[in-house]
Amino acid sequence: MINLFKVGDEMTFELIVQSSDAATFETGTVHPVYATFALGRDAEWCCRLFVLAMKEEDEEGIGTFLTINHVSPALVGSEIKITSVIKSIERNEIVCSYEVKCGERLVAHGEQGQKILKKAKLERLFAELGS
Repeated sequence: MINLFKVGDEMTFELIVQSSDAATFETGTVHPVYATFALGRDAEWCCRLFVLAMKEEDEEGIGTFLTINHVSPALVGSEIKITSVIKSIERNEIVCSYEVKCGERLVAHGEQGQKILKKAKLERLFAELGS
């Protein structure tokens, strides 16, 4: 693992909410807004941007937790900006806080954790689960 960052460093990710990001289940679309599960996926991606820069070729990141406080809706077609901030780096674990905004309005906030592990270790762990 290459430690390029420090507590307080930021990454951003911007997107337009698509209809495929809406709250949709087997019964159909509930609301034409950014679903909490899609928001979580994108927040995790923004935090993962740190891992992509830090992991070495024989390593990979794996999520350890995700919290989402979804405080206001974002309509399909809205421009979203996600900002992740490193909260802590301890050994091979990176914890980020993040904010999701639509313009100046806060849509969500939370935290996300990832560990950087050797790919071989992950493959062994996954193989054991398949036994």
